[in-house]
Amino acid sequence: MNQRIVIAGGSGFLGRILAADFLRQKDEVIVLTRMPQMRNNGTSEIVWDGRIPGDWTRFLDGANVVINLAGRSVDCRYHDRNRRLILNSRVASTRILGEAIKRCVKAPAVWLNASTATIYKHSFDRPMDEHGEIGATREAKDEFSVAVAQAWEQTLYEADTPRTRKIALRMAMVLGAGGGVFPVLRRLVRCGLGGKMAEGNQFASWIHEADLCRSIQWLIARDDFCGAVNLAAPNPIPNKEMMQILRKVCDRPFGLPATAWMLEVGALLLRTETELIIKSRRVVPGRLLKSGFAFNFPTMEAALLDILRRFKSELHS
Repeated sequence: MNQRIVIAGGSGFLGRILAADFLRQKDEVIVLTRMPQMRNNGTSEIVWDGRIPGDWTRFLDGANVVINLAGRSVDCRYHDRNRRLILNSRVASTRILGEAIKRCVKAPAVWLNASTATIYKHSFDRPMDEHGEIGATREAKDEFSVAVAQAWEQTLYEADTPRTRKIALRMAMVLGAGGGVFPVLRRLVRCGLGGKMAEGNQFASWIHEADLCRSIQWLIARDDFCGAVNLAAPNPIPNKEMMQILRKVCDRPFGLPATAWMLEVGALLLRTETELIIKSRRVVPGRLLKSGFAFNFPTMEAALLDILRRFKSELHS
């Protein structure tokens, strides 16, 4: 039976990936967005601001699944104004969705709310499954990001929606051909800047876009899942190894490294934060693996080869 899927904040990279996957399953996809557009991709886009009720709430009543991806990008400088926007956009959108779901006559069966693998402590020595230690470290400069993640999840859990199963999606870096971090990393490598970043021993956790979609379909179908779930491939790798693999798949044998001070200068010029690079995210999908989920792309080299192939195909289509 076809489902109605409501994706809040679904006009970005992740929303487009998920919408396309649900459409392939012949589901009805409703995207809640600040700037609706007429698209020919089969989705219906409805205006919302992520803060107050509106006509959008009627699409939740009778929906099967709600996915909330709303939140201001963290790829910016963390000054006071941006900190407020990052935090408030996540907490407010989660809170208003909870209030709308509570008022539904026929509430959605499941609500998947975005979170982040950044919630776990900066770790080199041990992988972090869902029982891993949560918290910030001065070395990673991640106090703000961890506080945002905790407030985000707390708002989800506090929502009074007893008829709706709730899952916090602790997502790692998503690798895909149509956006996100891959095109950025590919440009760096092709420009000769594909060496290790800082010490290079910080772990990168990641997931191929196809496995992201498959894992979300898995969570929707499994009634025994609620609470926090790590969406990450089972093999996080150090930054220097990740960059080596990128150089290999992009056929660039050499890449200049970037020292810590170079990253600080670059982050300032690019209006972003070094935390996005220097924090060690050694996150693994404990609950997914225990439930029997099998990744199609468990290693980064296989994931990047597939993404690069499709990236080149899209460039020439």
